[in-house]
Amino acid sequence: MKSIICSSLILLLMLSCQSNTAGKKESEEESVLNVYKGRVIRIDSFQSEYVTARNVDVWLPENYKKLKRYPVLYMHDGQMLFDSTTTWNGQEWAVDEVAHQLMAEGKVDPFIVVGVWNGGPTRHVDYFPRKPFESLPKDFKDSLLATYKRPGQENLFVSELKSDSYLKFLVKELKPYIDENFNTKKKAKDTYIAGSSMGGLISWYAICEYPEVFGAAACLSTHWPGIFQNEGNPIPQAFASYLENNLPDPKSHKIYFDYGTETLDAMYPAHQKKVDNIMEEKGYVEENWKTLVFEGENHSENAWQRRLHIPLEFIMN
Repeated sequence: MKSIICSSLILLLMLSCQSNTAGKKESEEESVLNVYKGRVIRIDSFQSEYVTARNVDVWLPENYKKLKRYPVLYMHDGQMLFDSTTTWNGQEWAVDEVAHQLMAEGKVDPFIVVGVWNGGPTRHVDYFPRKPFESLPKDFKDSLLATYKRPGQENLFVSELKSDSYLKFLVKELKPYIDENFNTKKKAKDTYIAGSSMGGLISWYAICEYPEVFGAAACLSTHWPGIFQNEGNPIPQAFASYLENNLPDPKSHKIYFDYGTETLDAMYPAHQKKVDNIMEEKGYVEENWKTLVFEGENHSENAWQRRLHIPLEFIMN
């Protein structure tokens, strides 16, 4: 695989809707988002001791009842999930539409979606798994932190990695808030986490670091290179080694992976194959693990929207 990736693909991965949280106090209000079914509650500029403040959008299914308790799906890049008229590229995951259809067909029980906005410039350092990063050769780490850039833009690694702090934010601050203010089922078997690209990385990292909190993870178009080159890149091996030593018990957890074959996703097959071998070695079978390939699909919200029903039905059953 050539190491040079065109700048448009890089923008597709990294500019996934910059968040706008400046100057707002934390509050809970109805969102102005246009959703197909259900409703969205927005928590403006959720304050955290661990990460930069960011919006959180909570989608409640149609006929949400205060006397009933619901499983919860936590999703990254929350500003891309529900309304394409508000996103940077005019695309969306259409989570509300997909979820409602699955519920209407009786394929899953009603659930809540918590869309956590990314931190804009901090997205890469928030989502890049820190423990595997720390295992990389020092010279390679130092070069990434000092000089690795998006073409014509600022350093990709704007600070030391914050992924451990991001997970603390999810587990120690956001989840308790959601559990207190919404009718949730709190156990790991009813708590899921999902994302794409860098969001795929942080999703498997979350279920490995907090298996007592998250019972299933859906990782779409997981960005195994971590940067934008395959040649001479030790990052995928660091991820594989971490997974080999930290995968949760397959008897009580589910993990879903997938990728397309176009644009950035064309970088992933060899890395995913290595991870698949580890999954098999660790006892994962078709009941608790899937890796799917979608021929002709690219690295975009439109592509993830078309297949979102598959991972959701898998992790929730």
